[in-house]
Amino acid sequence: MRKTTNMNIRGVIMSKKINRNDPCWCGSGRKYKVCHEAFDDKIAKIAHQGHIVPTHNLIKNAEQIEKIKESAKINIAVLDEIQKTIHEGMPTSEIDKLVYDMTTDMGGIPAPLNYEGFPYSVCTSVNDQVCHGFPSPDVILKSGDIINVDCSTILNGYFSDSSRMFCIGDVSPEKKKLVDVTKEAMMKGLEQVKPWGFLGDMGQAVHDHVYANGYSVVREIGGHGVGIEFHEEPWVSYNSKAGTEMLMVPGFMFTIEPMVNMGKPDIFVDEGNDWEVYTEDGLPSAQWEIQVLVTENGYEIISY
Repeated sequence: MRKTTNMNIRGVIMSKKINRNDPCWCGSGRKYKVCHEAFDDKIAKIAHQGHIVPTHNLIKNAEQIEKIKESAKINIAVLDEIQKTIHEGMPTSEIDKLVYDMTTDMGGIPAPLNYEGFPYSVCTSVNDQVCHGFPSPDVILKSGDIINVDCSTILNGYFSDSSRMFCIGDVSPEKKKLVDVTKEAMMKGLEQVKPWGFLGDMGQAVHDHVYANGYSVVREIGGHGVGIEFHEEPWVSYNSKAGTEMLMVPGFMFTIEPMVNMGKPDIFVDEGNDWEVYTEDGLPSAQWEIQVLVTENGYEIISY
């Protein structure tokens, strides 16, 4: 889930000099010189080349990662249950109730609920809704619909976030292809996630696959850092170029969640609630979302 858009900042490595024999900033208890000094030196060199780099607070340590994974267990379980139960004739308000009940029963809190005034536990975006769809007893899923269910969980102060697409009943080949290509694009982006690469590498891979299939990527809304807060820096674009945007380093965590339109990329926000986003041309939109950790050797999917 993402409401605030386009918030990239240029990172700086350290706010103050750390002595080599001081405890490392990561919380490991080890001396800085044997822990993250070489890591910081490498980032600093890349920053001096003019690249955007992450600040220390965007880099998760081992303890934080484990706690985020515990949150993700709930998030994944809830989406798995939705996958089992979603059906033609189901009001989207039932999805909202399922998310709230299951999340709280497992000890978590639905992250969207009351976030910046959002009044529900989950986003349910149907057909030409791009994102932030309001669950409602009046929105009854019918054969031919495609729906994105965007689920986010807080557990003991740690956040997980992912979404899936569902095809209801007899979906047209055109809509089914949109759903499939959107997932393929997300996975193409994932293939580019590796330490010391750039978010733009991932973004261009997503973008190129989408446009090669005749679709477009929403420009104004993207992914985000996540884990310690619901929405952290950086803002993640899928209209970016390889070798640009923020540097990816081990411990960096973010979402890959391209919003792909069958028609043009233009969107508008419902003026009545200032949340629900629709395609300008009324054609369908699809979105898949995964939460990804950059590791020493590549990536790990945290929530899906």
